[in-house]
Amino acid sequence: MTTSSHLNSPSPQRVPVVIVGAGPAGLTVGNILRAAGIDCVVLECETRAFIEQRPRAGVLEEWAVRGLERRGLAAGLLARAERHTACEFRFEGERHRFPYTELTGDHHFVYPQPLLVSDLVREYADVRGGDIRFAVGDVRLHDVHSDHPAVSYLCPDTGQRRVLHCAFLAGCDGARGVSRAALSADRVRVARHDYGLGWLALLAEAPPSSDCVLFGMHPDGFAGQMPRSPQVTRYYLQCPPGDDPANWPDDRVWEQLHRRLAATDAAPLAEGTLIEKRVLDMHDYVVEPMRHGRLFLAGDAAHLVAPIAAKGMNLALHDAFLLGDALAAHCAGLPGAEAGLAGYSQASLRRVWDYQEFSQWLSEVYHGAATGDPFRAGTALARMRRLFTSPSAAAAFAEQYLGTAGRY
Repeated sequence: MTTSSHLNSPSPQRVPVVIVGAGPAGLTVGNILRAAGIDCVVLECETRAFIEQRPRAGVLEEWAVRGLERRGLAAGLLARAERHTACEFRFEGERHRFPYTELTGDHHFVYPQPLLVSDLVREYADVRGGDIRFAVGDVRLHDVHSDHPAVSYLCPDTGQRRVLHCAFLAGCDGARGVSRAALSADRVRVARHDYGLGWLALLAEAPPSSDCVLFGMHPDGFAGQMPRSPQVTRYYLQCPPGDDPANWPDDRVWEQLHRRLAATDAAPLAEGTLIEKRVLDMHDYVVEPMRHGRLFLAGDAAHLVAPIAAKGMNLALHDAFLLGDALAAHCAGLPGAEAGLAGYSQASLRRVWDYQEFSQWLSEVYHGAATGDPFRAGTALARMRRLFTSPSAAAAFAEQYLGTAGRY
């Protein structure tokens, strides 16, 4: 963390809140503040075109969509998103459809993150008149534990360092951003879990072979199909951690997808051009607490949950709803507003840890068959069978899968 003695901008600016990072969390916080008439500035190191095209997650839980809707941020999503009511597990060569909407009444919405980011940028900058500064360089946080924090950055147009003084900072700039890096080790605890495996993340210009998400548990490794649109499909293949995508030529990819997702009476996979290949090493982390003086962490800056359970974007939005509402109430001088800021970290972490636990549980289901350990393979199969023989087990899984347990 840099101190204010390094600030030498000739024309510092003052604003109630500075938000670092223009992902779903940062943009949602910004939109909440603008809707409340509160000035803020969003700083983003990439260009607008880049963040509106960057491939990321695509699954939203219904509570998250309704939270966006209540804040006037879901019009595009509700008009264009696909609604999913079931998922399908494939193991031992058979198909097992899991109709979670019948059990909970809730849906999953499939809406690629670039589309949501585009919606949120448009609403913040073009509709609500928010100040967002793209392609900024060398962002630094200053004096976050004082009553007068600040942010400085290099202006992309002039190359000069500019300073923003503020009352609060929202660090929404991801795992490798400056917000998390600004924290000293003696003020933070980072809990981390490594799964010891990788997923080859693939994006194919091909229609999905099913109307729902597919999970294949196979001795060769896990495989998953996640529809993104009628023309584009996300696939995952379990692989060694640190594997090189070059080890996966297209022919090998499709051969393994066909093998691991094979099931009786299943439609064949539609092959197409693979437009993305990257290896994700499966790990989780949680930063505690999520508040440090006047700096509040949100999204991947505070926690990462592996894509095993498709929870990442939902957790980012949960943080943003809590933080945006609390900051808006405080800046508006509402009675009791400080309680929302004081309780932000604890409220966010409750859901974070619940999702982390579910991700670990689900990892054993997905990967147990490929461990080479007969015991783990047997317990993974037992968990799967229980979902389709026990109504109470099915209901409990559906609540966790959709994030509705306890309704938070």
